[in-house]
Amino acid sequence: MLKRMFKILMVLPLLFLLVLDTGMALQNDNQEKVVLELKLPKPMFVGTPRNIRSANLERITGKKRGPFYVPPGTELLSLNKPVTGSDTAPVIGELEFVTDGEKSGEEGYFVELGPMVQWVQVDLEDAYSLHAILIWHYHSQARVYRDVIVQVSEDPDFITGVKTIFNNDHDNSAGLGIGKDKEYIEVNEGRLIDPRGVKARYLRLFSRGNTSNEMNHYVEVEVYGKPVNE
Repeated sequence: MLKRMFKILMVLPLLFLLVLDTGMALQNDNQEKVVLELKLPKPMFVGTPRNIRSANLERITGKKRGPFYVPPGTELLSLNKPVTGSDTAPVIGELEFVTDGEKSGEEGYFVELGPMVQWVQVDLEDAYSLHAILIWHYHSQARVYRDVIVQVSEDPDFITGVKTIFNNDHDNSAGLGIGKDKEYIEVNEGRLIDPRGVKARYLRLFSRGNTSNEMNHYVEVEVYGKPVNE
């Protein structure tokens, strides 16, 4: 018994130093970065959403998102960049709405694509190191969009060099593989995704309807990053 206690006492200082070193490393990492300044649209609904059925929904906390850190010099890359999509004749709006900078949840600020799996693609017109992606599908009503998948590539046809950086399709119903991310309720903050500095020129964003109807919507997609050589 005494021998066992002696071993524990010997290990505790090592554990303390490990935790201290890890904490200092995280602190130093954030000190080398800056807070990403975001302009959010006004909230369109308040309170806790009800009657949303999802087997893969993230835990609802009601708290606002905390600060997100990016390398100095990170800037908005996607504003007014070209957008294409799987539905070339949107039901409502235009594909250009996806990168026009208008994030209001009101009518007239979103594009509506048809049912089933649909995607929009943003061309950044050059390859960048990506450090943040924000997506607003539709935030005037509490909804969950199904099979939200974000892929990046330097190939406009997404045949080679494709990397998936977000995937909440838990049953492969979109046919792009099973994802480990959680479904989430749309709010005015948008969904922030960390691409971890991946290099890419094109982004392709998928969805497959939502909990209110079978259609697919986008209010805005924002992509932040830096030139690759910086």
